[in-house]
Amino acid sequence: MDLEEVKEFKERCSQCAAVSWGLTDEGKYYCTSCHNVTERSKEVVNTDILPNTKIKAINRGLRKKRKYEKGWDWYVCEGFQYILYQQAEALKTLGVSPELKNEVLHRFWKRYLMKSKQAYCENPIYTTGRKAKKQALQDNVHHLDWASEPELLAGATYPSCVESSVECPSDTQTPSPYTTRSSHSESASVCSGSLDGVEYSERKDKGIVKMTVPRTLAFCGLSLLWQREAITLSDLLRFVEEEHIPYINAFENFPEEMKLYGRDKGIFAIESWPDYEEIYKNMIEMAVFLDLPRFPDITEECYLHPSTLCVKYLMEFNLPDEMHGLAQQMVKVVGMGDVNFLTFDPIAKPAKTVKYDVQAVAIVIVVLKLLFLLDDNLEWSLSDLAERNNKKNKEDRPWFNFRKWYQVMKKVVDEKKQKWEETRAKYMWKSEKPLYHSSIDKAVAYKRREMVVNLQKQFSTLVDPAPAAEKKRPSTFQFNWMEEDTNRPCFHAHSLQGVLIKKGHSLITKNSLYWLSTQKFCRSYCKHVTTYEASGFSLSYQTVLDLFSFVLRVKASLLHEEVSLVEKKLFKKKYAEAKKNSSTSGKARKH
Repeated sequence: MDLEEVKEFKERCSQCAAVSWGLTDEGKYYCTSCHNVTERSKEVVNTDILPNTKIKAINRGLRKKRKYEKGWDWYVCEGFQYILYQQAEALKTLGVSPELKNEVLHRFWKRYLMKSKQAYCENPIYTTGRKAKKQALQDNVHHLDWASEPELLAGATYPSCVESSVECPSDTQTPSPYTTRSSHSESASVCSGSLDGVEYSERKDKGIVKMTVPRTLAFCGLSLLWQREAITLSDLLRFVEEEHIPYINAFENFPEEMKLYGRDKGIFAIESWPDYEEIYKNMIEMAVFLDLPRFPDITEECYLHPSTLCVKYLMEFNLPDEMHGLAQQMVKVVGMGDVNFLTFDPIAKPAKTVKYDVQAVAIVIVVLKLLFLLDDNLEWSLSDLAERNNKKNKEDRPWFNFRKWYQVMKKVVDEKKQKWEETRAKYMWKSEKPLYHSSIDKAVAYKRREMVVNLQKQFSTLVDPAPAAEKKRPSTFQFNWMEEDTNRPCFHAHSLQGVLIKKGHSLITKNSLYWLSTQKFCRSYCKHVTTYEASGFSLSYQTVLDLFSFVLRVKASLLHEEVSLVEKKLFKKKYAEAKKNSSTSGKARKH
């Protein structure tokens, strides 16, 4: 390359402000410091083809690359829409019905855009300062029917949520995404890649539920609940942890045209795992905001019914099959199998849904307490009895030994918990796509990222490379119990004969005692129903709570609260008497 050819070009680089230019083979000027390619080109004369004719070298690859570098105009809601699209596709891969994406999630998302006044309304909110563009968009906004609107989340194409608010005939093919977009406006905010990133992060509209990355999981949870799919909320969050569903660094899957930096980082970058209670509250909050109608009934045929879920968790926790009859009987006694109790109704006051998975596990724990008391005494006495019987009658069906089950479960769950903690500790939160505060910092961010990758490669050569962990296939079950495995024996076929006695035509428990997990519940205005202090309970009960709560990936206090609510329904009379006695003593003190 002749240096004389670039001496006349004295403009500063828009990326690094340097004046050091080179010339590509296609005639484009590029910065030798940061390798930024400009739109300016060197006029050359090619006498081999057309003598005495000046032409400009054109390279389609560079033009396309330049278009990607500038990016397209996009809004924050489009980023969330793309995350929802990817999550819906992942759920479809996991075996969920395609209607969840095309019908349910699609309609929920459209309703959110309408309620938050971002689309499908007379005056959509676009606080970007582009009045002319805003007015042009508003002039074309019409109310649409479900059937006549272009699909937001259906099909392979991904239209803009802004474009999708423009009325289109129902028989018209949805346009290819971004093909009609203008390139990133020169007046766009230097503080964010999106047009409204700064305004969105500062927006505090009263009565509007702002969209966040955790709330995308709330949308998925509501869609799964509406479809009554065989995936509970704890399963959904575990699939997120196992990276079967996009969540952490989900913005990496954005199209190349959607440039993300500055304030967008605080909106789309997540550096914490989803929390069960947070997502559960977001589901209720979002359902109320969307003003959704009563959800489809949860009947006995549904997977989310406690009778069905109890079977699943009895298998998961390696407990005897005979316990299902006791759990099913308890569901009927306490009324937790009632359709009105189980069905989510956001319109009801107050709106409240059931923690289906946590409730089912709580029922299993209450059954364990009824059988073994879990007071650090009776369970071990019954275990000694079962052990003696099993030694004498080796050919008969073995009695369930609580001590042996306790040891097996604790060992298996502790091993899994250790691997889970190690995986979390090693997790790389930094995304492969570098994030930067402004377009000016882009070159520095990419150089730093390249340096980090090179250092990681160098250090990896100094130690023995750990074998890459094979990604497990997704499953609603976390454990596999087999009768032949001596280290992890299966207790499903074991008998409860040692803890049950026959009385007439029915079986009753040998244990006639029971202790309540909570003696007194908090007042209605308190944030929690009950408190949990591990030191105040038996070691057996604490261990069972810890084991089961880890499988659900919830806090032990949340599971304890649900156990207390089941007991409150089961021992309604006892709680009523305790409340009456407390009120009577209170009146006596007044006198």
